[in-house]
Amino acid sequence: MNTLMLASELTKRVVVTLGGEAVAQIRDTVFDAQAGRITGFTLSGRGLLSGPLKESLPFSGVHAIGPSAVMIPSGAVLEKCDTVVGAGEAERGQVLGAPVVTDQGTEVGTVLDVVIEAGVAGRVIGFEIAAHENLDSRKRKTFIPRGETLAVSGRALVVPAHASRFVADDLPSFSAQVEAFRAQAAQPRAGVPAAGEGGAA
Repeated sequence: MNTLMLASELTKRVVVTLGGEAVAQIRDTVFDAQAGRITGFTLSGRGLLSGPLKESLPFSGVHAIGPSAVMIPSGAVLEKCDTVVGAGEAERGQVLGAPVVTDQGTEVGTVLDVVIEAGVAGRVIGFEIAAHENLDSRKRKTFIPRGETLAVSGRALVVPAHASRFVADDLPSFSAQVEAFRAQAAQPRAGVPAAGEGGAA
């Protein structure tokens, strides 16, 4: 698995071409919550007094998300802002503050941040949440993985109930929990034959 990072860490991160030119900095990250991925970024100019740019960066134009910069092939990949922030995408992208509910109807917390995988996929791995007492009696901040499919009901995000067994207190330990969560999800469920098993005698 690639390094995990919080979406908030990308804010103000510089956007650099492979030729070494710094062309902008990240203003906001736009998500498609149901698809579980980043759709792109809104941008601002560099410097304290720089305002928002009319161009945005679709994720298809990203070469890589690194620890210090978002790399793009060239400035030619930038597009009009509404390409990334269309009405539907903008609405789906508003995940901060959304309640997180299991598919069994238990509220487990409220989204504080989005955990993404560095690299080129832009995958949403899970969420940092303010834990509800149903998940943690002390209501601490914690990390919870998302399922392969993520239902969105109103503003609530619906995750598998068993995801609550794979929470972590920090990103380094969350990476291992996500791997364990995925491994369990890949196992056949009780009473469901694995591929190649069962069938006609």
